[in-house]
Amino acid sequence: MSKLINQLIHSLTVLPGVGKKTAARMAYYLLEKEKHKGLNLSETLKTCIESIDHCRVCHNLTELPICELCSNTTRDPSTLCIVESPSDLISIEQTRFFKGYYFVLMGRLSPLDNITPKTLPIDLLLKRCQDSSINEIIIATNPTIEGEATAQYLIDLLKQNPQLKLSRLAHGIPMGGEIEYLDTQTIARAMELRTQFEEELI
Repeated sequence: MSKLINQLIHSLTVLPGVGKKTAARMAYYLLEKEKHKGLNLSETLKTCIESIDHCRVCHNLTELPICELCSNTTRDPSTLCIVESPSDLISIEQTRFFKGYYFVLMGRLSPLDNITPKTLPIDLLLKRCQDSSINEIIIATNPTIEGEATAQYLIDLLKQNPQLKLSRLAHGIPMGGEIEYLDTQTIARAMELRTQFEEELI
């Protein structure tokens, strides 16, 4: 095999979920059928890597010193949502429900992966939380062991400010889901976080 092709295949395997066979299919597809798109991809990737950094306010990825979300003065300054990654932020934004601001951790606590509080931008987060206009902080880390540990760590840090309302995303049975097909942890979590049914007064 060509050394250059082998190098390309190896480079593509750095992407999550891409093994050697998938990387090989990608490489040959670009080389055989879409060379111009491959060149455009490489140029775009180079530009992004050289130009994109972290927002000074929320730590999200952006080519601007302060990202467009943080610069948007029409959003609700009283709520701040903490997420693990930019993809989590995008998922919440797509609901069009949350109107506040965000802070992106770019990870979660994981001692096995050598990710500690010193690895995450905790100092920047604490500085962000000092904004007097913030009344509620929503901790929206994922419902994994690492995500829950990160949430608890943040709660312990932020609860020192009694003026802040701390909340956590609810976890449980998804809309349209059927109980018999759910795992036991999801059902247990739904039971734990059950809400009281309030009958409407007629």
